[in-house]
Amino acid sequence: MFTKSLLVGVTAGILSGVAGIIFTIVYKEVMFVDFSPVVSNINIIGATLFGCILASIGYWLLTKMSSKFGEIIFNMLFVILTFASILGPIMFKFPPELDVKGIDEILMYFQPFAITLHFFPALIWFAVKPLFIRK
Repeated sequence: MFTKSLLVGVTAGILSGVAGIIFTIVYKEVMFVDFSPVVSNINIIGATLFGCILASIGYWLLTKMSSKFGEIIFNMLFVILTFASILGPIMFKFPPELDVKGIDEILMYFQPFAITLHFFPALIWFAVKPLFIRK
């Protein structure tokens, strides 16, 4: 069970990282603002992989502790933590010494961009999980 759970995390992490990079490219083309000085593709993939693998370990622990309610508790916690994670981009303050071309656009469009990226790991984890773990 742990191997399947870990496989869900790795798969969801990679897929949500790829989705995040695609979203970054589309957002850049539509909004004409480049976030590469602030958030790189490696950061996106690393964060999504870390989050999804951590979620999979949490899923495995909760379902092992309570086979009846573990999945329900995990789903609620994952959604709550995903919503709580958007507080980071909302309260993020750029350093005053950041000297980047187009800083006004980065400041204006960064929060909606980052908030959207925070939902990819949970959405994709929930979509991938039934492919690997069936009850």
